[in-house]
Amino acid sequence: MNVSHASVHPVEDPPTTDGGGGGGGGGGIIEVPRVRMKDIQGMPGTPGGLALRICQFVFAVVGLCIMATTSDFPSVTAFCYLVAATGLQSLWSLSLAIIDVYALLVKRSLQNYRVVSLFTIGDGITSTLTFAAACASAGITVLIDNDLNSCANNHCAQFETATAMAFISWFTALPSFLLNFWSLASR
Repeated sequence: MNVSHASVHPVEDPPTTDGGGGGGGGGGIIEVPRVRMKDIQGMPGTPGGLALRICQFVFAVVGLCIMATTSDFPSVTAFCYLVAATGLQSLWSLSLAIIDVYALLVKRSLQNYRVVSLFTIGDGITSTLTFAAACASAGITVLIDNDLNSCANNHCAQFETATAMAFISWFTALPSFLLNFWSLASR
């Protein structure tokens, strides 16, 4: 099982056509050059992928910390959901950032089908949860601020900042998911 050599992926030989019935010269075998798949920045195991993972982690942790420091976030379900989703996003992004650092240090490619499948499914789940939590928190924040006009009694600035950090974390998780999904679909 040799999955760790950089971007050389074997390709099946296309069917050969002799045109002449099997006689003479080269035997009808056409030499097809191997195809090299280029690692696109943002995919796992690339510096761009590591940068996306670090951004996801930082924005998720900042949103989590801001929301968790308010005293009244547990009273609203959407805010609890935001804390849970950003906590999961930060753990996922940190673990994949560590894997990216390892892959970059030992110069290994993470283009194995199973690894890309795992990353795609995990990115899809965590980004969907983060986006849903950010949308729910934004709705509650608008309700508190604009409709109820009770920002004086609540921590509206902190709620809005935590929600914005969750949206930014989702926005940096989306390219990771799309690139992994594209890599998986193009096999």
